[in-house]
Amino acid sequence: QVQLVESGGGLVQAGGSLRLSCAASGRTFSTLTMAWFRQAAGKDREFVAVISWSGRTTYYADSVKGRFAISRDNAKSTVYLQMNSLKPEDTAVYYCAAAPLEWVKRGSHDYDYWGQGTQVTVSS
Repeated sequence: QVQLVESGGGLVQAGGSLRLSCAASGRTFSTLTMAWFRQAAGKDREFVAVISWSGRTTYYADSVKGRFAISRDNAKSTVYLQMNSLKPEDTAVYYCAAAPLEWVKRGSHDYDYWGQGTQVTVSS
């Protein structure tokens, strides 16, 4: 079992920045592929970013490419999502997800473990 706890959400004005954190416990963190998803009100959950267990491979949704950056600190069992140049359309609940994958994947069904989510609200 893996427990994931997100933090760092909040209210920010358009153009601002936030950094989300997701702390993992219960399994060797360095074996896990980590991803961020988000779900806006009334919409399906969507992929945001993923980072391989080694940290060498990352992928981003087109909508956040160039604005968001995913990173991990295996010594702290934590994955981060740095969000810059935030837009009102980035408003959503952001979820951290984990799975012991050999390859990075972008489907929510590929992930076994999920955090409780953290709200990000971007005002215009």
